[in-house]
Amino acid sequence: MAQDSADARVELNADKYRYELYVGDKLAGFAQYHDSGNRVVFTHSEVDEAFAGRGLGKVLAGGALDDAVAREKVIVPLCPFIAAYLRKNLDTYKGHIEAPPEGGRS
Repeated sequence: MAQDSADARVELNADKYRYELYVGDKLAGFAQYHDSGNRVVFTHSEVDEAFAGRGLGKVLAGGALDDAVAREKVIVPLCPFIAAYLRKNLDTYKGHIEAPPEGGRS
């Protein structure tokens, strides 16, 4: 039985410096970050291939970014997927984004 994004939730795992995406009780993906003062720097995200094609990457990105904003963090998107999600949802996160340094990753 296929599960969709309605069954998904995003949880902060501060010990591992990542947001974890669960579908039911299964870990389906994560977004890695590091804290830098008032900034949260997203460095990598992935969704397990077993969960591909369900829009779960958007659920993961949205949940992680919403939590960062709620914690009054400035978002630095080094992860290409997070950066693309922000471009598509700029109005939601405007004022909470710091562009990465020129030339990509720091």
